[in-house]
Amino acid sequence: MAIRHDEGKLARKLGPGPGLYFNTTFPEGAPRAVVALLHGYADYGARYAHVTDAWAARGIATVSIDLRGHGHAEGVRVFCEHFEEFLDDAKELTRLVGERAPDVPRILFGHSFGGLVATSYVLADPAGWRGLVLSSPFFGLGLPVPAVKLFAGKIASRIAPKLGQPSGLHGRDMTHDPEHVRKYDSDPLIFKNVTPRWFTESASAQTRALARAGALTLPLYVVAGLADKVASPAEARRFFDAAGSTDKTWSGREGLFHETLNELEWRTVADPIADWILAHV
Repeated sequence: MAIRHDEGKLARKLGPGPGLYFNTTFPEGAPRAVVALLHGYADYGARYAHVTDAWAARGIATVSIDLRGHGHAEGVRVFCEHFEEFLDDAKELTRLVGERAPDVPRILFGHSFGGLVATSYVLADPAGWRGLVLSSPFFGLGLPVPAVKLFAGKIASRIAPKLGQPSGLHGRDMTHDPEHVRKYDSDPLIFKNVTPRWFTESASAQTRALARAGALTLPLYVVAGLADKVASPAEARRFFDAAGSTDKTWSGREGLFHETLNELEWRTVADPIADWILAHV
């Protein structure tokens, strides 16, 4: 099956904000479904090309964006004044999906921080989506942070919100695949800092999402690497259990790290997601 790719700058049409960037992957002929993809922290859409190509072979199109401050998008690296700015970016993704794949059943997909954005977005407006797929969703940190460090972060968020601090993340925390570890550590688009304001705004969004989980009624699929050192699998399970969806699937993967779709056995993660998508459109 022939696969069509497109990418480029995405000018905003729904409000002010930095310019974004998009990637699309379409199968030959009419797609059976379209996935709107939101990447993770320090991540960007093109890193999912191997997955979106595999889905395209199943007749599933994918439209992704680089969120503000990420990848090829404009904006201060991983910074926001308010978390809701990322929901504005998700609105632009939704618009682009409607333009590129009108009348095609749509699924919203979010990895890690993108999972937090996707969840917050559909909790605010679930209209038009057939389901929500989350990969290692960022509802809590994988490793505990000392209380004094959290307190210092809250202070810094007020007085120096853009101050970059080392995130401490490395490729070895993401995947067991040596090639993806090398790419993660050497990729200039994967930044290694975190800003205090992004951290505190994300923490507040996590609290809201977990508190409102019962309001989610869309079909839900959650996959989490149970050896994840970045996003807490326990918090992902907590959200899953609290979700009001009557149609929900949990896929906890023993031994896998944070980027389940970049592990050596990524096809055993991507293929069941494709099966689930096609069963829900």
